[in-house]
Amino acid sequence: MSKCNIKKIIRGQRAVDGAGVHLVRVLGSDDMKDFDPFLMLDSFDSVNPSDYTAGFPMHPHRGIETITYLIAGEIEHEDSLGNKGSIHSGETQWMTAGSGILHQEMPQASDRMLGIQLWLNLPRNEKMTEPAYFSITEEMIAKTTQEEVEIKVISGTFGSTAGIVPKHIPATLFDILLPPGKELLVPVKSDETAFIFLIEGDTILEGKRVSEKSAILYDKGDEIVVLAPQDSPSRVLFFSGKPLHEPIAWGGPIVMNTKEELGVAFEELRKGTFIK
Repeated sequence: MSKCNIKKIIRGQRAVDGAGVHLVRVLGSDDMKDFDPFLMLDSFDSVNPSDYTAGFPMHPHRGIETITYLIAGEIEHEDSLGNKGSIHSGETQWMTAGSGILHQEMPQASDRMLGIQLWLNLPRNEKMTEPAYFSITEEMIAKTTQEEVEIKVISGTFGSTAGIVPKHIPATLFDILLPPGKELLVPVKSDETAFIFLIEGDTILEGKRVSEKSAILYDKGDEIVVLAPQDSPSRVLFFSGKPLHEPIAWGGPIVMNTKEELGVAFEELRKGTFIK
């Protein structure tokens, strides 16, 4: 087995989005080529409801999938197609925006809001697929343990433990809880883009302590080694997916392949013909 080496470390930066939601923006348009097929990663971590309850009022998406994973908190959502529901602690919502959807996400006051939203690019031939939701409850998330390290397999497989199978982008997502001083070897497919996000607690990587709220992109290899410091636990999210190697035209909440396609999308928004 060949260990993956660190290619890039990105420290998340505090930002404000939506109607005034304070968050940590980790990945954005500057990183999309290196992290293909992953586009954007935002992290939420607050014990102050005024940081997030303004929420994300009704807004459009096209050409992507969004994955919202909540470790703690609650988010109410609804859309222009009449769908409505809530994402609770320990749950995931995998939304396919596809040809276009208008939706809103409104975080509710909680003791703590901790989680992420990840954007996945859709391949050219599936950009205009039918919008859909896949709600992943806590009971649906497979779990396994290796030497006191707990691995929650949201999608993909870890050894013989299998999570859900995404329809459009077969991305892998693990939530890894490492007790102090414990290590885990995470297998990686050599043809996929693999990175981790240190959502809670520092982590020892290649002998150095890396601070929480950092994303670490890896070179090609067969496995990633994550180690919690001796003095504290570490919570790490692992992501991998096969790159699309397609042109990207990104305009706010819409991601297509060409500027012309972006122009069509925004013109349809103006005309009221965005929803198919």
